[in-house]
Amino acid sequence: MNVIEITPRGYCHGVLNALAIVKKVIKDEHYPRPIYILGQIVHNQQITDFFTTYGVISLDQPNKTRLQLLESIETGTVIFTAHGVSQKVIERAKEKGLTYMNATCRDVLKVHKAIQAKLLDGYKVIYIGHKNHPEPEAILDLSDDIYFVENERDVMTLPQSLEKEKIFVTNQTTLSMYDIESVLNLIEAKFPNYVFDDEICNATTIRQQAVITQDEVDLMLVVGDKKSSISNKLVQVGEKTKAHLSFLIQNIEDIDISWLLSINSISVTSGASTPTSITNEVIDFLKQFKKDDPSTWDHHTKYNIKDIL
Repeated sequence: MNVIEITPRGYCHGVLNALAIVKKVIKDEHYPRPIYILGQIVHNQQITDFFTTYGVISLDQPNKTRLQLLESIETGTVIFTAHGVSQKVIERAKEKGLTYMNATCRDVLKVHKAIQAKLLDGYKVIYIGHKNHPEPEAILDLSDDIYFVENERDVMTLPQSLEKEKIFVTNQTTLSMYDIESVLNLIEAKFPNYVFDDEICNATTIRQQAVITQDEVDLMLVVGDKKSSISNKLVQVGEKTKAHLSFLIQNIEDIDISWLLSINSISVTSGASTPTSITNEVIDFLKQFKKDDPSTWDHHTKYNIKDIL
């Protein structure tokens, strides 16, 4: 079986920065304890589990906003995740007398600044993103003049009064080009005088482009967390382009051996928050796998949680 290792893989700069901030706070005892993270520092459960072994508390409740999560913290240090945080949350942390560190990715900050500049210039903003993701949550807290859309149906419900307004359209950094294309086409038909700024981050773009330009394969595996937007979008791009089948796996144990018995080629990539050791374990397993030798089929993970970073 031909195993293709798609590159790039591994952490993007935003993930590296966020992880470095958490490690700094853990090592430096001048930061008050306990250490909290509002949500997951990046969308990867293995990384969350790793920091838990050092006493870091990740407050991750899907039905609560970052502001609501913050209310449960009375003392210590709070770290804001790579996905961005609103000024309301920062101000509330100050009011509560908490020490805080902001791990927001610079690409996400760029979107915040672009939107704020357009709002000051009198624009109404249409923001394309995914519901229940922390990145849009922070964006929507910037102003009531931001309209959130996820799909074509949401565009159809936008008020027709926007026709009279200056409109700025932008997007969540971790979407796929397919998410934006279908929505943007409808926005253009409804509000033709819009200004668009594509803010899919470089880490997302180059990984998607690598999937698009790979040789055609029978199966593509994306190693990443179920909550990782980048990982989920890589699966989508694979299905639409060069992979006959494409699946998201969190680690080697998610591989279904039946997938491998009738294929001749397989490619592997990963999300930008997936530990390299976990992806390499998947690749190493596939390289030694033989359809006619069940002794090569064992796929129980052997990685040590202490070694994933």
